[in-house]
Amino acid sequence: MSSLAMPSTLRIGLSRGALELKGFVREREAMAFTFAVPIVLMLIFGTIFKGEIQGTGVDFRQYFAAGIIASGIASTTFISLGVGIAQERDDGTLKRLYGTPMPPSAYFIGKTITALVLSVTETVILFLLGHLMFGLKPPSTPERWLTFVWVFVAGVAVCTLLGIAVSSVPRSGRGAAAVLNVPYIVLQFLSGVYLTFTDLPKGVQEAGAVFPLKWICQGLRSALLPDSLLSAEPAHAWEHGRTALVLAAWGVAGFVLCLTTFRWKRRDDG
Repeated sequence: MSSLAMPSTLRIGLSRGALELKGFVREREAMAFTFAVPIVLMLIFGTIFKGEIQGTGVDFRQYFAAGIIASGIASTTFISLGVGIAQERDDGTLKRLYGTPMPPSAYFIGKTITALVLSVTETVILFLLGHLMFGLKPPSTPERWLTFVWVFVAGVAVCTLLGIAVSSVPRSGRGAAAVLNVPYIVLQFLSGVYLTFTDLPKGVQEAGAVFPLKWICQGLRSALLPDSLLSAEPAHAWEHGRTALVLAAWGVAGFVLCLTTFRWKRRDDG
């Protein structure tokens, strides 16, 4: 009598992803917070700040909309995963999963699928809002579409890895949202989401350029906004090569941190 074969890791991961998405939809408060915050910020700032970025012919609201889309990617990956995993560790879910025959990698495949689906959904919502309210246009050429896709995918991948890695920082699930939202909010200001990046003090620009959100913002601007905006960019160029290198470096760093810091148990579990 032959034993039944275990499903493949990928199949289990896909099932985990579907389960994660169902759970997310059922938690309406979490779903509303994840999607509503970037939308509300776009509405508020888009109403307050108007006018052309000097010498570019680009409406600041379009510049801001591109930044909010990048910020939304970080929200659905870095914040959602970091907080969600910290809470699952705190309530013992991770410990129970680790004790099952499920390959550990299937858990992370499920989380990655969830992050990707939520990021795509949020990006579509924010783009449509930016299009209807501020005249934000889709990429105008195949090359710009390619840029949009690789920056989006790289941004999701990097922020997903960092979200998984940073989930070990909060001491409890209850305090995870507060702990992780502080650096997220600071990075939005450092990265030129709410202000034109070149209007920030030089020291702030240098600090922001260390982190991936600045480069995701810049990459999305290069895909969605005209080249006339280059006069308002720090290097007067889109710097696609540098953007790819910085995101790749953060991706490697995030992967290493995941391998070295991720915990399946609470600290007090030993």
